[in-house]
Amino acid sequence: MNVPTPSSPPSPPLWRQLQAAAGALQAVRGGQSATAALAAVPPGLRPAAQALLFHGLRQLGRAEALRALLARRAPPPPADALLCLALALGWDEAGAPYTPFTLVDQTVEAARRGPARAQAGFVNACLRRFLREREALLAASARDPVARWNHPRWWIERLQRDWPADWQAVLQAADHPAPLTLRVNRRRSSVAALQARLAAAGIAAEPIGEDGLLLPRPRPVPELPGYAEGAFSVQDAAAQLAAPLLLDGLARPAGRPLRLLDACAAPGGKTAHLLERTDADLLALDVDLARCARIHENLARLGLAARVRAADAGDPYAWWDGQPFDAILLDAPCSASGIVRRHPDVRWLRREADIARLAATQDRLLQTLWPLLALGGRLLFCTCSVFLAEGRERIETFRARHTDARMRPAPGHLIPRSAAVDAAVPDNRRRDNDGFFYSLLEKGPA
Repeated sequence: MNVPTPSSPPSPPLWRQLQAAAGALQAVRGGQSATAALAAVPPGLRPAAQALLFHGLRQLGRAEALRALLARRAPPPPADALLCLALALGWDEAGAPYTPFTLVDQTVEAARRGPARAQAGFVNACLRRFLREREALLAASARDPVARWNHPRWWIERLQRDWPADWQAVLQAADHPAPLTLRVNRRRSSVAALQARLAAAGIAAEPIGEDGLLLPRPRPVPELPGYAEGAFSVQDAAAQLAAPLLLDGLARPAGRPLRLLDACAAPGGKTAHLLERTDADLLALDVDLARCARIHENLARLGLAARVRAADAGDPYAWWDGQPFDAILLDAPCSASGIVRRHPDVRWLRREADIARLAATQDRLLQTLWPLLALGGRLLFCTCSVFLAEGRERIETFRARHTDARMRPAPGHLIPRSAAVDAAVPDNRRRDNDGFFYSLLEKGPA
């Protein structure tokens, strides 16, 4: 038993955690992001609610299929969210975080004490029936691909077309929490030094890539040694490839620093990595003023500086000074289909029509930013997507229109759990990376 100490107040009862998580799930089903939904949860409940919500979102396809088998008509939204959350938490007995008795008891208590009080008996009856008929209900639900893979049907079908040999691995990877990966700030520490500091604090970490450390178990980041003095940032190993791809081997101009553009920069992770690796005159853009504030905050903690502007990268007349850039990083808006293990709400919030709309935005930004690049300069196009329409197809379309775009070595699509990632991410023994796409273009004569 954990005995509370003055520095660690007792955890809220499970029924309150379930109430908070179910309320957030209801908000996500209504179209709100998980981040916004959790912001409305009281701070003392938020960490537990997030853990329950994320588990529920990763298993929501199965939970909704089971609820449909248990009840012909969905109950009112508060009761349905609570019931589906409980089914998501408890359907897989081996991976359930609570015993069946505890989960049923506390879910019914959450119903009785909240907006689902009128349906508490219904929730109780459904959960107890599920326990009695578990095997038959699981077998019936498994025939539904949305329940089997916990993703929308259109998402599954697109992956099957794009990656006929890897689609199952991609979907399975999305249903497991991501490890914590740190990027060491070269200007303030080193991989070996930070690894030693973590080890001295009893925290295991293994090197990954050039600047990364992989922590197998997530921990509160601000409590890690070195955080306050800016010794590291949190960034997936696949995302850490952007800065070296853009900078390594890039010719440095004589008599002035590199002119770099980070076209869609917030929250500033890749901006910071560029500045950690080279001295540069860097302009970081983001269309959202509040997100620009995040860039400033992150750079300040790391001891870095850039010119940050709230502006649309697709409208250079509003912000460009007419001087060409030596290199441009275009981390374009995308579906975020490659980072759904970190943001499990994305799969349920996205719609199939979003992919064509986002691809059009990516085309527009490539077309608009290319003329701003100096002859011999580089543009790195990347998305955190596993869909071909937001990667390879965009570059093929762009190069068909621009004979001056020369391909340089880049990993292309990095698919979670695939052998192709090993060559791109040294020391990636776990193949435990987000999904990304990278294409590096050099500007030559037309």
